[in-house]
Amino acid sequence: MVIQTIMLIFVFVKQSVNTMSVNKNNYCLILAGGKGRRLWPCSREDRPKQFLDFFSTGRTLLQQTYDRMAGFIPSENIYISTNHIYYDLVREQLPELPEEHILSEPIFRNTAPSVAWATYRILHRADRDARLVVVPSDQAVFKEDVFKTDVINGLDFVGSHDCLLTMGVRPTRPEPGYGYIQTGEPSERDDVFKVKSFTEKPDRDFARMFMESGEFYWNTGLFLSNVNYLCECLKRIFPPVLRKLEASGAEYSMERELEFVRENFPSYPNLSIDYGILEHNENVYVMICDFGWADLGMWHSIYESMSKGEGDNVVIGSRVIADDSRNNIIKLPDDHMGIINGLDGYIVAEKGNVLLICKKEDSSALIRKYINEVQVKYGDEFI
Repeated sequence: MVIQTIMLIFVFVKQSVNTMSVNKNNYCLILAGGKGRRLWPCSREDRPKQFLDFFSTGRTLLQQTYDRMAGFIPSENIYISTNHIYYDLVREQLPELPEEHILSEPIFRNTAPSVAWATYRILHRADRDARLVVVPSDQAVFKEDVFKTDVINGLDFVGSHDCLLTMGVRPTRPEPGYGYIQTGEPSERDDVFKVKSFTEKPDRDFARMFMESGEFYWNTGLFLSNVNYLCECLKRIFPPVLRKLEASGAEYSMERELEFVRENFPSYPNLSIDYGILEHNENVYVMICDFGWADLGMWHSIYESMSKGEGDNVVIGSRVIADDSRNNIIKLPDDHMGIINGLDGYIVAEKGNVLLICKKEDSSALIRKYINEVQVKYGDEFI
């Protein structure tokens, strides 16, 4: 059911790209540089989850994210942040994207350096009045029309306010794997509030308290700002190299900019945008949204987001006989058959030379542990 829904959403997005009016000052940065290890072994080092057609829709997660944003952001205003080892994959999957819109980072860093570079590129080479939305590439949105309205309203808000705006959705379960945003004072908009606090990945008891309080919302990972204000925020947390690059402005050719990034990117702090800016800025707001959001970055979150079959099992594009088995998520290669007996609450996932059978609860921590053990014992061949 969910797979069919995702396919219908994809068709809707493609049909609507050319029918909606767009604002030329609206820009989008899609974050697509992660290794995707929480979905190992299906997500691998050489082709992480954002480059996979995970649900057999005909489009990868990156392509679906691009299609979604191109429905209301001018296609010439969409940028992709990725690591240099994935540059060719981005070019292959989004051939229409101009080369200068792919920010190919020389080393793995967290999201704050990615946003900093994109902010510089847009501010100095594209549009000094730009309003930017930053979007992860591993999410599902099931209410496309609501999503578009919310993001456009959010871009209008940051266009007239020097602030950072996050997007929160109401929790449907006490999920310890997500970040939570606590609302504070209201703004002039009914759906926008000052952020009172951020809490990243609380334990289950706290997550339940947050959910029951009615004050906390899941952090979707989307955030918006105008590039001038965002640039000022970024300069406060980054070392002198970033301020030097920003101060040089138009004096830097594209070639010199790329050379500068190659030389200096390793010295950028390994900070997430949440921790680096959002949690240390008093001028942060949250828009309360209801666009059918699902995080596709973890096995258990995919399980919770998808329709269940017999025995409350979730089977993703696989041929499986599940006997006396419940509450499992199963993904096998197209040409494989799985016979499963007596499992309750497990991940059964196979890709290439790795088969994972692992308890679904706390799977992110377990998978991180197993990846480390595999690397120590057998090297990177299986990662």
